Amino acid sequence: MRKMNVGIIGCGAISGIYLYNCYRMANLKPVAVADIDPARAAGKIEEIKAKWGGEWKFTGEPALPRVCSSAELLASEEVEMVMNLTVPKAHAEVSLACLNAGKHVYTEKPLGRSREEAGRIVSLAGRKGLRVGSAPDTFLGAGLQTCRKLIDDGWIGAPIGCTAFMTCAGHESWHPDPEFYYQVGGGPLFDMGPYYLTALVHLMGPIKRVNGMARATYPTRTITSAKKFGTVIPVETPTHISSVLEFASGAMGTMLMSFDVLGANLPRM
Repeated sequence: MRKMNVGIIGCGAISGIYLYNCYRMANLKPVAVADIDPARAAGKIEEIKAKWGGEWKFTGEPALPRVCSSAELLASEEVEMVMNLTVPKAHAEVSLACLNAGKHVYTEKPLGRSREEAGRIVSLAGRKGLRVGSAPDTFLGAGLQTCRKLIDDGWIGAPIGCTAFMTCAGHESWHPDPEFYYQVGGGPLFDMGPYYLTALVHLMGPIKRVNGMARATYPTRTITSAKKFGTVIPVETPTHISSVLEFASGAMGTMLMSFDVLGANLPRM
């Protein structure tokens, strides 16, 4: 099987698992990584080296990707597909640049900060004959696939409703660089909502109508994780979103996404 050469733009916390899985897959080969902070990209390579003989059990040739700038990565004829792991506000800009450079794109969620941004990406990919993919792919996992089979086989009858809850106190207590969670394109709905909405559409079918309310409860947040402890960041996006979903089947759904809840113990679905 021929491997597709992959470049990664954005070497934040999530990039480690992407690199790990690239090496686990027989058809992907990471060849280049880039970040707005070159030291962070280089650090990700050092992280791979440190874990090479232990937790990271790679197959095939253990060739490490090179560190380069985003411009160099996009100009490289070797790179065929780019994994866009930048912060949400940069997703559309980076994905469009990748497509204009002739690269296929797989991007972290959200695809864009608005329907218009996402539409531009999909339209450009179509004109250029390129592929675009977006997280999450978790609906392909064994748990949700089993749930889908149980529904399809009639074990619970026709679903009439559903609930989805993602409630926590925010990510500034553990994430080393949590600022983007509170910028436009962040917040609980764009951060975690795609997992829940993708699962619900997978299980319940298309959504016909949505009603919702949103608020930003606190104007600022204080980082308590070690790297930037004590830093105060402004909140630019809603952090508590309550929605009612009407599915095309007639079923109804209730969804709550929040970074404003302490000691939450609600079921996920």
